[in-house]
Amino acid sequence: MIRRVLSLIATVWLLGWAWFVVSLPRAAANTRTDAIVVLTGGAGRIQRGLDHLAPGHARRMLVSGVDPAVRLDELAQLQKAPAKLFACCVDLGKDAVDTRSNAAEAARWLRHRHYRSVRLVTTDWHMPRARFELERAVGPGVLVIPDAVDSAPGFVTLFAEYNKYLLRRVSALAGV
Repeated sequence: MIRRVLSLIATVWLLGWAWFVVSLPRAAANTRTDAIVVLTGGAGRIQRGLDHLAPGHARRMLVSGVDPAVRLDELAQLQKAPAKLFACCVDLGKDAVDTRSNAAEAARWLRHRHYRSVRLVTTDWHMPRARFELERAVGPGVLVIPDAVDSAPGFVTLFAEYNKYLLRRVSALAGV
């Protein structure tokens, strides 16, 4: 009996992992949102946000999880973006250290500005957990549009992220 239960759990886990791998999110369409939230930590994320901010697809952009020593003008220079765009429309969130605190930081920022829709930019393999955390933090009153930056994640990255995602979902069910 125990072997059957363990086999069932392993089968469900493997099928879930396969689904996770084949259904990685993709880039979103050029939909207009109130805001853009970019989670730091991966190549192309900030540029993707800027690609939507510059033509006016959103009013403002938050870059969450920025090192406290980074200045706005330095980041603009690093991104080869107009300093004017950064000065008018980009905020740096320097409190977040992980995905959960990124979501809390972004939720405070969104509430403060009364935004009702947000484009969430992060890497494809990170999007399911990041979206889950942000949607929990902002509640049902804010539409979250996932905009995943394509990557080529390896087995270890996908394996680790799938397990983090599962653990986070289970801990959320437990109220944590």
